[in-house]
Amino acid sequence: MIRLENVTKIYYTDDVETHALDQIDLEIQRGEFISIEGPSGCGKSTLLSILGLLDTPTSGEYFLDDDSVAALTAAQRTRIRSRSIGFIFQAFNLINDLTVRENVELPLTYRSLPPAERTERVRAALERVGVAHRAKHYPTQLSGGQQQRVAIARALVGDPLILLADEPTGNLDSKNGEAVMELLRDLHQGGATICMVTHDARFARYAQRTVLLFDGHLMVAGNPPPAVGPVMTTA
Repeated sequence: MIRLENVTKIYYTDDVETHALDQIDLEIQRGEFISIEGPSGCGKSTLLSILGLLDTPTSGEYFLDDDSVAALTAAQRTRIRSRSIGFIFQAFNLINDLTVRENVELPLTYRSLPPAERTERVRAALERVGVAHRAKHYPTQLSGGQQQRVAIARALVGDPLILLADEPTGNLDSKNGEAVMELLRDLHQGGATICMVTHDARFARYAQRTVLLFDGHLMVAGNPPPAVGPVMTTA
């Protein structure tokens, strides 16, 4: 599903050259749950940004379903992000002026779906994460765990091919963190492909495989399971 070959990311500021990622080789198969673990500043979030087409490598190749993303136009990259990738953030990134239902529906408004279909997708996503009874509430009326469940519903509502989670338990206490991880495990068992960044070994154990980053270097990659099925469309 995903293949990185010698991916390097360098940030330039004045006369300083920072190597965030250094010659990363990585494969992620469809239906896999992978955890990217490592200390702060090791390149985890940079790697996730590249996987999510939010950033581009300085060098190396990134392939989705054997197609190089370097050849994609800006419009094609945007289309893949909106239709094939769901993002879950540490800070939830919900819009406080919108209700729970409106927050979850927001990604669908860019896809020209009929209102009835949008309503049904939102209902199903909220029920899937257990917060359908909070649909008319605002984010500030929810607990941190509930807000993260809403954020997961927003990521799921477009039926993405892969979920990218950046420290999804980082702003939660241990009880809510465990509840969110149980939800992600249930989604994976239902067929979701998940790539999660974490610095917490307690939560990394929920994944099938852990990738360890240190100072931009891939220290442990493990072995991916057999590949299944195509995943990317740009039409």
